[in-house]
Amino acid sequence: MTAPEKTTAGGPEQWPAPGDITEKYILRLYVTGMTARAARTIESLRTFCEKHLAGRYELQVIDIYQQPELARTEQIVAVPTLIKKLPLPLRRLIGDMSDEARVLVGLDILPHQ
Repeated sequence: MTAPEKTTAGGPEQWPAPGDITEKYILRLYVTGMTARAARTIESLRTFCEKHLAGRYELQVIDIYQQPELARTEQIVAVPTLIKKLPLPLRRLIGDMSDEARVLVGLDILPHQ
């Protein structure tokens, strides 16, 4: 079974198969200000991404104090909140991001062997 096609301006192209190692991860981390806790969360998440998603992720850090409209749009009720936008399915993790096993499971990522 092949992956479904998507259409782009240049013509049809293949969606990555589920679990495809080339899938790009789009992650949004919502924090409140640049507190020590937010800095630790950002650092933990960047370390995690470099270890498990090197070269295939985009991490956006959003301070809900500076961009409250995004927090409303995404219905953020607690921080820190990490949202995996792509690949689907969308996933949300709330709280401490320092537990690597929890983040792997929460983002539906298989660790590299």
